[in-house]
Amino acid sequence: MVRIDPDRLLSDLKQLRSFGATGPGVVRLALSPVDLASREWLAGRMTEAGLEAAIDGVGTVFGRSRKSGPALVIGSHTDTQPTGGWLDGAMGVIYGLEIARALAENEATRHLAVDVASWIDEEGTFSGLLGSRSFVGENVDETIRDATNRQGQRLADVLATAGLAGRPRARFEPGRQVAYLEPHIEQGGRLEAAGKSIGVVTTIVGLRELRLRFTGQRNHAGTTPMAIRRDAGAALVAFIPQMNEAFAQLADADTVWTVGRIDLDPGSLSVVPGAAQMYLQFRDANAARLQAMEDRLAQLVRDFNARSSISVELTTIDEPMQPVTMHTVLADHLARAAEAVAPGQWIRMPSGAAHDAQVIARCMPACMMFVPSIGGVSHDFIEDTAEAHIVLGCQVAATAAAAMLEEQWAKRS
Repeated sequence: MVRIDPDRLLSDLKQLRSFGATGPGVVRLALSPVDLASREWLAGRMTEAGLEAAIDGVGTVFGRSRKSGPALVIGSHTDTQPTGGWLDGAMGVIYGLEIARALAENEATRHLAVDVASWIDEEGTFSGLLGSRSFVGENVDETIRDATNRQGQRLADVLATAGLAGRPRARFEPGRQVAYLEPHIEQGGRLEAAGKSIGVVTTIVGLRELRLRFTGQRNHAGTTPMAIRRDAGAALVAFIPQMNEAFAQLADADTVWTVGRIDLDPGSLSVVPGAAQMYLQFRDANAARLQAMEDRLAQLVRDFNARSSISVELTTIDEPMQPVTMHTVLADHLARAAEAVAPGQWIRMPSGAAHDAQVIARCMPACMMFVPSIGGVSHDFIEDTAEAHIVLGCQVAATAAAAMLEEQWAKRS
């Protein structure tokens, strides 16, 4: 069995953490100066590992194996949320780097090719999953031209200032790149609750993002009687329990929905809100259920508009993401590796979060594996995973990676 170097793995992870370290967490927004510095460092580490490494025209760091034969791509992302944890995405990239080195150092596996990727902007500072979307051949030129971050910086200008505009972009190589593996922290509490160390992902959930805008009438909060108010804020608040009840009737144990933001206009204590809007997201692994939820929401809006003096408008914020099933053969490789390395310590489970793997699955077989998140916390400075689980997960991933590639070599012999 190929063996990883735990000390080297953890050292690289901690060095990457130093780029943007903020207390126990990391602030490393995509294409910020500290993110660009970390990408230069990562490209250097890939080069030291014998890979042909470069930062491409959208900011993805891609390390291409110099070896012939079928290649396994291993990766994730190294950009963070505004208040991010140190392992979200970053762990999977450093796993890829360590697995490429470990395979090269083992006589029986040194012929196996591993490409390593740190996809740009998975977290959506400018445009979510940008690097993987570019890799699979999606035309992202319009996105690059139009996308801005919260500070109003244009993506095109940031790429130009960084010297990346016009560089070649990493692209899928049909026939050579045969599969994709994305290791990741769970970002939830299932593994910890079950007392397990490894999650073999079955499906990445789909999601819908919508906005509901309630329009009433602004008026004086002191002189307008309750009976004649057209209070958009109160209408929004009253709508949410109806929506919760309707969704609960459709949901199963893995269905989730979140009102992540509410805006009131004008937002003054002395003014009855004339407009209010809420931003809603719901996720599920079943495409039919997602559609049923959207249909039920639309019906609720129609019913509300038919009986109320306040109007509601439902609009889609972004293109729907459909659920993506992970490749069963690759998932079985992960399961066998987990059983070999950590007998009885693994389960199959869905991913409730979006990942680059769901994009990469458009062009080649893809799989994911999880290690536990302490307390189920992610997207927060206190996100963490026990070092023993980090090391164990990398050993499982390395064992599976070798088996996946050896199977590909056997098919071609």
